[in-house]
Amino acid sequence: MTALSIATPHGPARAELRCCPEGRAALLLGHGAGGSTAAPDLVAATRAAVVAGVHVALVEQPYRVAGRRAPAPAGQLDTAWLTVADELATGVFADLPLVFGGRSSGARVACRTAAEGGACAVLCLAFPVRPVGRPEQSRMPELDGVDVPVLVVQGERDPFGRPEPAPGREVVLLAGDHTLAADPGALGRTVAEWLERRLRPLG
Repeated sequence: MTALSIATPHGPARAELRCCPEGRAALLLGHGAGGSTAAPDLVAATRAAVVAGVHVALVEQPYRVAGRRAPAPAGQLDTAWLTVADELATGVFADLPLVFGGRSSGARVACRTAAEGGACAVLCLAFPVRPVGRPEQSRMPELDGVDVPVLVVQGERDPFGRPEPAPGREVVLLAGDHTLAADPGALGRTVAEWLERRLRPLG
């Protein structure tokens, strides 16, 4: 494991790299609002991606690096994420296709920045469709706005709701809730199979 400190306009971010011998792509994964890159679903997705021949960067936002739990505003999250993505795309992951992804808040960041960051696909773990008890505050426009292939892995009992499949968007429901911790094996298999299909045309 290699850890990089990357300067952003909102303070240093951290990228923990999990690399495979000959990676054919790179997957950037962001954490949830108050969580860390050690979340069970991120761990399972990372292991699956590396076995599938995909490098992984677990990206820790500046507010978490600074020791704060309360998330930064969306604009700051997006700017920091894009700064990290650009650093990796022109450095250790140069010339590789990039897949953006993350869990919960990190999935929202990945969706909002996919176009500007040049992602070839987006992986959403536990996408929070709406705040609990507030169906009028839908985040679906963020997900609907992604123009590249998307995989959403959602817990069947996620209190934040579940998105529906759509053209270019696959939705896989697994046992459990928003943590996606109930069946890491199934999550890993789902991610690996999707990455294989998405990256095969890229060569």
